[in-house]
Amino acid sequence: MKTFSATPADIDKKWILIDAEGVILGRLASIVATRLRGKHKASFTPNMDMGDNVIIINADKVQMTGNKRADKKYYWHTGHPGGIKHRTAGQILEGKYPERVVTAAVKRMLPGNRLSRQVMTNLRVYAGAEHPHEAQQPEVLDVKNMNSKNTRVAK
Repeated sequence: MKTFSATPADIDKKWILIDAEGVILGRLASIVATRLRGKHKASFTPNMDMGDNVIIINADKVQMTGNKRADKKYYWHTGHPGGIKHRTAGQILEGKYPERVVTAAVKRMLPGNRLSRQVMTNLRVYAGAEHPHEAQQPEVLDVKNMNSKNTRVAK
């Protein structure tokens, strides 16, 4: 038996809609990273962009366990001496661009190569419940009911 290696003609991309309200961030990110890579498909080929297009809504209502909302810090550097800065996950989620927390979590679950940067273009994250991709007729993926540990009641 020969090993199957997918070609661009073999790739079938779907659109998936995920509601992140009440879902734990890390569990959501690992599921989305798997879908973006295409590892859930039997025809997975590591060197091809086989994954689906993923739309995440309600990214501002994502949950974290423990004290991560207050303790988890996102760092960046301004480029000037002593210019390291940080914000907590809670500050970003309550700020102007709360979808960046989900985007960063998914990005960090992918390998750091050119293919992963290409795969990240298939991810669309929205803070609210509306999205402009109704014409693609996305299938709803219910992450909350996949595992009872995927969700958490907001405090």
